[in-house]
Amino acid sequence: MLIGELSRRTGVHAHQLRYYEAQGLLEPRRSANGYRDYGDDAVLTVTQIRRLLEAGLSTQEIAFLLPCATGTAPDLEPCPELLTALRTRLRGLDEHIDTLVRSRQALDDYINATERRMPGPHQDGEATPQLAR
Repeated sequence: MLIGELSRRTGVHAHQLRYYEAQGLLEPRRSANGYRDYGDDAVLTVTQIRRLLEAGLSTQEIAFLLPCATGTAPDLEPCPELLTALRTRLRGLDEHIDTLVRSRQALDDYINATERRMPGPHQDGEATPQLAR
């Protein structure tokens, strides 16, 4: 099938499919005229890629895990170093969450300290200056 058909069948834009190809996640054949020609199995592969991306995995991690994927969920078969890669990614997410929680607490502390120094009653929702972006 051509890239447009794969896009229609998966709901993934053609430019994303070309990106997946550039990342080594999809391997279309080339027809005589140079067009990408995807096999029917590409629909399953794209579904697996999308679900693994939703789990927060990078395309590099997906390239490593994709050979272990079966079904649309996808299920991951025990492959060498699979659990190590998944646990490493989970640890990274936990560290990022911890950093965000600390940042949120610090920001909340600044808000509370600033509100205590302002004269008069204060409630959430009052007009406050916007932080510079």
